[in-house]
Amino acid sequence: MAAETISLTSPQTGGAAERYALALLGLADDARQADPGAVDRIAADIEGLLSVYRDDSEFRAFLADPRRGAAEQQKAIFAIIESAGIGDEVRKLMGVLIANRRLAAFPSVAASFGAKLAERRGQQVAHVTTAFPLNDTQRAQVVARLTEGGFSGVKLAESVDRSILGGLIVRIGSRLYDNSLKSKLQRLQYVMKGAA
Repeated sequence: MAAETISLTSPQTGGAAERYALALLGLADDARQADPGAVDRIAADIEGLLSVYRDDSEFRAFLADPRRGAAEQQKAIFAIIESAGIGDEVRKLMGVLIANRRLAAFPSVAASFGAKLAERRGQQVAHVTTAFPLNDTQRAQVVARLTEGGFSGVKLAESVDRSILGGLIVRIGSRLYDNSLKSKLQRLQYVMKGAA
């Protein structure tokens, strides 16, 4: 898989992020009774805000900065949410993250929400780690390659880990595909030590 790399800081799913994601999924299920498309709408809202996170380095820095006060965070985040046309459920989630001083966990919450929703829908989740955020073409290439490899209904859960330098690491089910520059350099180092 030779898709050029791109992603951010490596969000970890599980723990608190998983609890927030499950709470949002429960909120989506409750809203579904009045609005049958609520789950899809909320998933699109989360993906929209995650897209802003991936594309805007200032927004990423803002979320990661623990020095910001709750009022400042709320004003800025709610302005972004309003301008992006994101619904009330995601607004409430962000409000809770701000109140609990967990705003930096948003990427992990979004990844966990996406994984839980994909699991519920019978999709296979491919955890993709890159050194830089993926663009839409690269995402499509990764999904196409996984589909060619026999995986169906693939949904990507992306994370960024600058330490891999380039390339990508894909984990889907029990399989791991490591095409990172870091791993290639380590293998070359071992070969060179053996030859010396």
